Amino acid sequence: MPHTRSAKKSLRKSLKRRLSNRAAKKAIKLQIKGLLAVAEKGSADDLRKEYNVAARKLDKAAARRVLHPNTAARKKSQLAKLLHKKTVG
Repeated sequence: MPHTRSAKKSLRKSLKRRLSNRAAKKAIKLQIKGLLAVAEKGSADDLRKEYNVAARKLDKAAARRVLHPNTAARKKSQLAKLLHKKTVG
């Protein structure tokens, strides 16, 4: 356990940040799962809407450094590839 005031405050901050980061990651994972479900048996318009929401969440997480920017870019690329495959081919 921390002893100094600054260490105690740092612990409180890290716990709050951890909860926030975990919530953001969980939201992203749920959004991607929803997108994959729509890809299975949804229309192209619904898939495009789901992709836009997922990409927005990934961008926000990367901007706040919840996810590494390269991870967010890779996920967006994978989802865009899926979107293209379902809409065009």
